[in-house]
Amino acid sequence: MRPLQCRLSLIVWPAGEYRHQQQGRPLRRPGYTPSVAVAVVVVIFTVRQDRLNVLLIERAAEPCKGEWALPGGLLLPGETLDAAARRKLEDETGVSDVFLEQLYTFDRLGEGKAEVVVSYFALVDIGRTRLRSESEWRPAWHPVHPTPPTAFENDRVIAYAEERLRNKLEYTNVVYSLLPERFTLTRMQQTYEAILGERLDKRNFRRRVVGLGIVRPTGRFEKQGAHRPAMLYEFTSRKPMIL
Repeated sequence: MRPLQCRLSLIVWPAGEYRHQQQGRPLRRPGYTPSVAVAVVVVIFTVRQDRLNVLLIERAAEPCKGEWALPGGLLLPGETLDAAARRKLEDETGVSDVFLEQLYTFDRLGEGKAEVVVSYFALVDIGRTRLRSESEWRPAWHPVHPTPPTAFENDRVIAYAEERLRNKLEYTNVVYSLLPERFTLTRMQQTYEAILGERLDKRNFRRRVVGLGIVRPTGRFEKQGAHRPAMLYEFTSRKPMIL
């Protein structure tokens, strides 16, 4: 059986605090200053081989040594949440100028010494990433379906981030962060399909994305084997916006 802290971590109250909480009394005792450790975890998505993938780290220390977990860690002194998330993103992928958004705050994830875990999710183009090559704390891409067993209930965080991403495709342009500067509409459609988990009608998809004005033709073409060269497109804006 996996260690309890790898599955679920409860906040441990000082002696007597839980009883006072149950009785509806204030938790603080005279002279007692609560101390809460805060950690950040980042769900980093990419599309790889037409499948949505997430970056996981193989833990090299206890607890949960040898298990897969999301990139994360405790905040550094004086560090903001956003800065910590961007630091972890850049450390693991080599990129930072991509879509990154705070996702949710959990208080029941076993993240070492942290009672509070603030989650983020990021979208990266696989072609731009450069994963660390160290043998310890090894990073690797994994398909979201199926996600391997993860430490600290990280599967909950991944599922929540995937749902948020699917919803965002309906009303934002955040897919730009998963694609290179120039791309074909076929590749863009394949990216949508990888996230949504379903096939889309080619004609309707193209009419919609072009009609929304989020992409424009570059005048350049990509040769695709014996087929007719395909027009390359680019986003009208590579910053998040509501459609």
